[in-house]
Amino acid sequence: MTAKAPSEHPASWYRASVSVDLGPCPPLEGEVRADVCVIGGGVTGCSAALHLAERGYTVVLLEASGIGHGASGRSGGQILPGLGTDIATVEQALGLERAREIWEMSREAVRLTAERVERHAIPCELAWGYLHAAVKPRHVRELLAFRDRLARDYGYPALSWLEGDALREHVVTEAYPGALFDREGGHLHPLNYTLGLARAAREAGAAIHEGSPVIEIRRGKPAVVATDRGCVRADFVVMGTNAFQSGLVPELAGRVMRAANYIIATEPLSVERASQVLPRNDALSDANFVLDYYRLSADRRLIYGGEVSYTGREPRGLQARMDAKIARLFPILRGVRIDYRWGGEVAITLNRAPDFGRLDDNLYYAQGYSGHGMALAGLAGKLMADSVSGQSERFDVFAAMPHRRFPGGERLRTPLLLLATTFYKLRDRL
Repeated sequence: MTAKAPSEHPASWYRASVSVDLGPCPPLEGEVRADVCVIGGGVTGCSAALHLAERGYTVVLLEASGIGHGASGRSGGQILPGLGTDIATVEQALGLERAREIWEMSREAVRLTAERVERHAIPCELAWGYLHAAVKPRHVRELLAFRDRLARDYGYPALSWLEGDALREHVVTEAYPGALFDREGGHLHPLNYTLGLARAAREAGAAIHEGSPVIEIRRGKPAVVATDRGCVRADFVVMGTNAFQSGLVPELAGRVMRAANYIIATEPLSVERASQVLPRNDALSDANFVLDYYRLSADRRLIYGGEVSYTGREPRGLQARMDAKIARLFPILRGVRIDYRWGGEVAITLNRAPDFGRLDDNLYYAQGYSGHGMALAGLAGKLMADSVSGQSERFDVFAAMPHRRFPGGERLRTPLLLLATTFYKLRDRL
């Protein structure tokens, strides 16, 4: 494969292919009053603002940069049921009944995504079909056990096992001994989807201010959310900052770690070439701990993501490694040009389960989707809107999940996580 010089790469293919016109969202100026102040312009914040505005609340959303600037507008765009951790982790912490509720709500998150796309006519290339692929025999055993557990204990009917010719009808490679096909999973253009939610929130009455980083939350009733050029006095505050909490709430310090992930987009493939990669237009991720994932865009680019960095620096030899992976999977793509390369930061929790909670009775947060947030973040926004409205039962199911801070404090937290990740990378090779 050939790549452009880094200086020639736009921020992302998503940014270069935006089709939702949000219109101007000027920075906050002066003091305003609102029922709810939402912090963060990703899927979580935009969904919360939309659901709150539809309920008749006055809503002000503050975004430090631009709508979809973080992971919501840079991710692989996979829309999946489940969490960033195995459902067994939830079951061990909360019991089978609560784990079933959370699993069903994760399915609801996928349906909610599709419903919002249709209702608000969001042009985000939503498509269905997802493969969770085994890379080695150990994965085959684990995935089959997962399928059986979901069918037996959770009544989930959407998984089927594929191998051999049946698998090659979905992905044309010899790299995988088998894969679970999930007909309820899918993929979309994440930035257009996030911008579409923001547009719908504005049409419902929410005020959106980009370029308005929050510098302080003065907690109380009402709370005061301050930027460098203004402030919002609000009865409730909803935080959808995820990887960008930046010390605004001391109680949340150390509960998530920022991790950078990297994605490339090839030139558009011919119809023939695309049919020799993902003939049914499914999304796919492999079963490694440090996983790779990919899909096709509507103009038939291969959108391929993988690798991880906890230091904020791009890993050495990243482009060459990603080129080599794609060439091994799909020899037909040797020599295909890479048009875009970008990265983005996600927030992970220690147990990889999402961290939802409430502070001071009027401050809500949802964070730490651990790479599994495109659908779940939309539900998180809805559940926080429900809680503001006095219907907190379902939000509280998620909030009951116990979370611990990453060990090591500020100085040792990242080195310890790097050490643990190195262990799992080595395990991926076995």
